Amino acid sequence: MNEDPLFIGARRFSSRLLLGTGKYKDLAQTKSAVEASGAQIITVAIRRTNIGQTRGEPNLLDVLPPSKYTMLPNSAGCYTADDAVRTLRLGRELLDGHALTKLEVLGDPQTLYPNMPETIKAAEQLVREGFEVMVYCSDDPIQAQTLESIGCVAIMPLASLIGSGMGILNPWNIQLILEKAAVPVIVDAGVGTASDAAIAMELGCAGVLMNTAVAHAKHPVKMAGAMRKAVEAGREAFLAGRMPKKLYSASPSSPTSGVIAPSKAA
Repeated sequence: MNEDPLFIGARRFSSRLLLGTGKYKDLAQTKSAVEASGAQIITVAIRRTNIGQTRGEPNLLDVLPPSKYTMLPNSAGCYTADDAVRTLRLGRELLDGHALTKLEVLGDPQTLYPNMPETIKAAEQLVREGFEVMVYCSDDPIQAQTLESIGCVAIMPLASLIGSGMGILNPWNIQLILEKAAVPVIVDAGVGTASDAAIAMELGCAGVLMNTAVAHAKHPVKMAGAMRKAVEAGREAFLAGRMPKKLYSASPSSPTSGVIAPSKAA
C-alpha cells in the first residue's frame, strides 16, 4: 500500500503524475505512454477526443477504460465561462455522472493563458452544480485563494505557457500558492522534461500534469517512464528535506579530525 497517497476530494491515488491524452500518434501510443507513466488520472479534452460522442470513430475509452483509470474531462479550447460549463456538462453525461473535472478557460489562442475572470465565473457555476473542480489558473496566489474559497478541489497553476516546455519560470509564486493552499496544488502546463517535473515536486506540489512534454518527445513512451521516475524522485526529495544552501561551507563531507598535520620545518 502506498504510504504517501494523493487525495483529491475524497478520492485516493498512488500516482502523482497526471497525463493528458492529446497529440499522440495514435491510440496505441497513447495507451503505451499512459501505462509507462503509471498515471491513474487521465485528462480528456471533450472538444477534441472521442469518448462516445462521435459514433463510428475510435474511442479513447476502448483503450483506457474508466474501470482502470480516473477520467478527467477538461474544457480545453473554451474561451468563455458558458462554453466551459456546457462542455463539462457534456463530459459528465458521457461518463455517466462523473463529477471530477478539469476547468480550463483560455484568454488568448496564441499563449493559451487562462482568462481568470471567466475561470472564476465558471468555477462558481460548476461547484453549484455539484462538480468537483480541478482548475487551471495563473500562478497568482490571490487568484488561487479565490478559487479555493469557491470550493475547487485542486488548484493547478501553470508553470509556463501550455506546450512551451519552458519549465517552472516563477517558482516563487508557486511557493506562495503552496503556503496558503489547503487543497492539492498541481503544476499544470509548461513542463518540458523530467527535471522540470522533479523541481515541481521538490517545491512541495502535490502532483504534476503534463501532455506535450511526453507526446512531443522523440520517444514518447520512454519519456513517460522518465517522468514517472522524476515525479517519484522529486516527491521523495521533498519529504526527505534538502540541506540548506550555503555560499561557503565549513563542514566538509570528509571529517578533518584525526588527520595528521604536516610537520613543521626545523
